[in-house]
This record gives sequence, structure tokens and C-alpha cells, in this order.
Amino acid sequence: MPKSFDKKLGLTILVASLGYFVDIYDLQLFNIVSKESLRGIGITDENLIKTLDYSLFLWQMSGIILGGLIWGILGDKRGRKKILFGSILIYSLANIANAFVTNVEAYSIIRFITGIGLAGELGAAVTLINESMSKEKRGIGTMIIVTMGALGAVAAVGIHKIHFTMLGLESWQVSYIIGGCLGLLLLFMRFQTFESEMFDKVEKQNVQRGNFFMLFKTKDRVLRYLSCIAIGLPVWFCVGLLIKFSEKFATVLEVDGTIDPTTCIIFCYLGLSGGDLISGFISQFMKSRKKIIFFYLGTTVIISLYFLLVHHHSVSTFYALAALLGATTGYWVLFVSNAAEQFGTNIRSTVASTVPNFVRGSTVPIVLTFKYIEPTFGVINSALLIGGVTISIAVIALAYLPETFGKNLNFIEE
Repeated sequence: MPKSFDKKLGLTILVASLGYFVDIYDLQLFNIVSKESLRGIGITDENLIKTLDYSLFLWQMSGIILGGLIWGILGDKRGRKKILFGSILIYSLANIANAFVTNVEAYSIIRFITGIGLAGELGAAVTLINESMSKEKRGIGTMIIVTMGALGAVAAVGIHKIHFTMLGLESWQVSYIIGGCLGLLLLFMRFQTFESEMFDKVEKQNVQRGNFFMLFKTKDRVLRYLSCIAIGLPVWFCVGLLIKFSEKFATVLEVDGTIDPTTCIIFCYLGLSGGDLISGFISQFMKSRKKIIFFYLGTTVIISLYFLLVHHHSVSTFYALAALLGATTGYWVLFVSNAAEQFGTNIRSTVASTVPNFVRGSTVPIVLTFKYIEPTFGVINSALLIGGVTISIAVIALAYLPETFGKNLNFIEE
């Protein structure tokens, strides 16, 4: 393999990693600054702030669902590299625009557009790297991308806590502008990346590319696709429910002290980054995706039960549990690799983009269900019920899926 190719591949992995880093930065930055930003645009009623925080979060996640579909299809029709470029341009500009919203309506629209932009990064990056590396080592490339990306949440908290001010802007505004500028800086690096050779070959063939409905034309194909989505649900049960609403759970569990939700996010994503790194290495060593995901799902059950059933945690124990929840869901790297490896080149980007973003978007029905059943079952029992359902579905789905480690990806779906 020419050294020039190795250098370009290394640069592509670096750019994809930094892109996902900024992706997670923005995704979690909203959770960190949403209430502060609502106060900044003149909302003073704390109950209304909680309601609007929840509403804006759903707008963002709805954009992610739609964006996953749009970018995935475009990735198969137009190429992986173009999607990496386009998605980060949209969410970077939306980030900057977000700093200057003055009302809730504009905020909602910007979060929806940002969600669409955020949806393109991971799927395109994983598809490009998986198609560019050898079948034995491609898991390492994905591991680097996802591990580095998870640290974006830590950076979001760290940057915001510095409380920058600039030209009279508030700290939350500056945090959004920094995120947007980081993304725009990446665009200059993107020009040095290359397109997937597998895609280049398929583009010249007379085959359907990016047809989302192809996924539903055979029973096996639809079951594989739905199973790929299902195995990721526990990740966003933990991140999108337990961590997002950590303050609520801490109150009910009578934690001995005050919990800072942003600190929970830091610990969760530190755990997630470490979990992804470890699961990626173990997967390479054991030459298996499925076995490691099964193990991680088992640990998710144990930590979730301890988190929800044990009362009177100390503050430090609660933060440690947030880190462990992140670590146990650190099979995300294997989850996205598995999705990309299950399907042919002519529809791989569609799958690799829609699967993780539909899982991110599953936060919407998960949270809505939690809100609906909470008055009847209570906070803890509602979370236990939702967690039990999502993890059970994930286990059944994983059992159905074939192993993909070392699979030759140079094939198409008829």
C-alpha cells in the first residue's frame, strides 16, 4: 500500500474523528446550556423553562431522525466524502445562528435544522472508513472515531464552564459560536480526504443506490435492519433518559447532596469514551462483535438496576454510577460498525446513517413514554419498565443478527 494512501487514510480518520467530536459537542452542548439560554432570551418562569427545554430537545431529536434518512440516502447516491462536508457545514452554521436567537420559535427551528446537520456525520464517517480499511483492521478506525467523538461532550462542558464573554454576548452564546467555528475549521481539512473506492466502483455500475425501501423488500433484510436499530436502544435509554434527567432521579433516590446534570454528562461521556475504546480492542482481540455486545448489555442491566434501586447514594457515588452507565453502553462503536457491515455498498450509507440516528431519535418515544406512564407507575418503576423493554428487545435482536467481524464488504444488495 503506497505511503501516500496511508497518510490520506490517517488524515481521513483524524478528520472523521474530529467531525464526530464536534457533533457530540453540539449534541450535548444543548443539554448543558438550554435552560440558561432560555433565561437569556427572556423566559423567567422556571416551570415554563422546564417545558420548553423538553420541547426544544424533541425538536432537535426529530431533526436527527429526518437528517439520518436524508444524509444516508445522499451518501449512497452522491458519495461519502460529500456528506461529511455537507453535514458539518449545516450544523456549524446552525450552531452559530443558535447564538443569536431571540425567541422560542426561532430556537425550535434552529434546533431542528441543527439536528438534521448532526445526523450526517457518524454514518458517513463509519461507512467511509469501513470501506477504506482492511476487513481485519477496520474496527480500529471506527474505534478511534467513536472514542474521540465521545470526548466532545466533555469538551462542551469544559468550554462552557470557563464562562467566556465576547462583544457583550452571554456565555451560552459564546459556547454555541465556538462549536460552530470548530466545525468550520474542519472544512479546510476535509479537502484532503478521499472517497471510498468501493463507492466509486458501484457508482459506475447500473445498480440502485440509496433506495431506502430496498431495506423492506425481503423478510431477512428488514429483520436485519430493525435488529441493527434495536441493539442500540439501551444506549439512549441510559444517555437520553437516566443521564438527561439525572436531577429528577437524584431527587427521587434521595441522593445525599445536590447533583449537577452537566457533571453527570461529563462522567457519562468519559465512561462512554473509555467503554468504546475497551470494547473496540476486545472485539479486535476476540474477532467478534456479537460476543462483546452481549457482555456489555449484561453489564448495562446490572448498573442500571443498581442506579435505580439503591437509595441514599452519596454525590460521588452517583457520579461514579453515571460514568459506569456510560462505560456499559460503550458498545456504541461495535453497534455502528455492525450496522455498516450488515449491508451492501449500494445501501450501506443509508443504513449506517439511519440506524444510529434512529436510535438517537428513539429518545423521543422513550421520553414520551416515560412522561406518559410516570404518573401511574412512578419515576423509578417507569424507568425500570422502559429499561427492561429496551434491553430485552436488544438481546433478542442481537441473537438474530449474523456475526460481521472480518466480513468482506465488497458486495451489493440486489
